[in-house]
Amino acid sequence: MKNLTLKDIATALNISVTTVSKALKNYPDVSAKTKERVKAYAKKVNFTPNAHAAFLRTQESKLIGVVIPRLNHFFFSNVLRGIMKAAEEKDYMVIVLSSDETYELEKKQINRLLQQNVDGILLSIADSTHDTKHIDAIIEQKVPLIFFDKYSKLSNCSSIVINDQKAAFNAVEHLIKQGKKNIAHLRGPFLPQNSIDRFLGYRKALEHYGLAYKKEWVFTCNQISNEEGYAYTQEIIKKHPEIDAIFAVADMPAVGAIKCLNEHNIAIPDQIAVMGFSNWRISNLVTPTLSTVNQPGIEMGEKAFQMFYREYQLMKKNETVIFEKIEVDTEIIIRQST
Repeated sequence: MKNLTLKDIATALNISVTTVSKALKNYPDVSAKTKERVKAYAKKVNFTPNAHAAFLRTQESKLIGVVIPRLNHFFFSNVLRGIMKAAEEKDYMVIVLSSDETYELEKKQINRLLQQNVDGILLSIADSTHDTKHIDAIIEQKVPLIFFDKYSKLSNCSSIVINDQKAAFNAVEHLIKQGKKNIAHLRGPFLPQNSIDRFLGYRKALEHYGLAYKKEWVFTCNQISNEEGYAYTQEIIKKHPEIDAIFAVADMPAVGAIKCLNEHNIAIPDQIAVMGFSNWRISNLVTPTLSTVNQPGIEMGEKAFQMFYREYQLMKKNETVIFEKIEVDTEIIIRQST
């Protein structure tokens, strides 16, 4: 059986296609009786609107594409909850793809979304993204692009982020106020801006309080994993017994650090304190529980979609879009590890 169209319904009911369309969308200039008649018939024949046909008429797909670095990430799952909540309010379908933190897959996923004629793209860039030509292609095609969390300073678009430098400064400041003076940093890779900013926040806190910064106390976690946190903490125990605190770029390396310290019977936080970043669920499940920086993922997701929707409406009216960078607040969650 062929897919029914608005024209088929109009013919069956002896009314215009425009009236059918308006009735199904609850336009106020269509009588309640006509709306009821159209909807009853549509239900009877199992009519489903053709999204492709609607796109051809309106050039609006009602699809929003989201590319995140990892699927199994508590923070990003919260961001997605926020995006989907806001998208549902505007009757949008959300397509979620993962780059798996790789540049090549990120390029492929963005191309897939553009081929689907999405109305906009929300993107948190992969750690290995070293070139932004594929991102610039989104902007060149006049598709609204919103960065969230991890972003590129080279791309001209709006973003919703936290102040990573300030958040890292506050985290290290908390360690210092607990009496810690020799603080190691399990940093992230060198490419994403938030990794850089958290490192800079760490350095600024040390400088502000007149404490030593030593390159050998900084360890790069390219995968940002608990395995790296464990391995580097072993190195700290063997080679740097003077270290009395560890600040990690994310919760997973911090969890690895706690596991290693526990196995070596090193008292946390008395001998070595540990501070994470992101407030994953696991941070409240390890022993001792992990102090961390809370990122408001749901709020970030809602604001990212709202930024897209505002810009999309302006572009449809050929009005000027002024890009903006919105920062959402973070807070330190103090638990047993500090």
